[in-house]
Amino acid sequence: MITFNRIACIQAGKMGGAMAFAQEIASYAKDSFGVKFEVAIPVGGNPSRIGWSATYANLAAMEAVNDKMLADKKYQQLVAKSADFVVSGATRDSIWRHL
Repeated sequence: MITFNRIACIQAGKMGGAMAFAQEIASYAKDSFGVKFEVAIPVGGNPSRIGWSATYANLAAMEAVNDKMLADKKYQQLVAKSADFVVSGATRDSIWRHL
């Protein structure tokens, strides 16, 4: 099993819009690609962050979904909206393998 995590830092005063945006992206991903992204915000540390995570059977499955997302124009239009909320250059991804 593989878990993908993306953490984005949110611009000051934009958390409300960012939370709605995060749910919109997650909903589109589920409906269009069959992947369920969990959306979360931190309980401690920097509160101006939001995260998505999804679990895949293996790296190949994750890559297949990623390829579909990159080729999907509607998804790319949604991602472009992130510029309204996310601090440029302050997004971090991680990929974890389950033991």
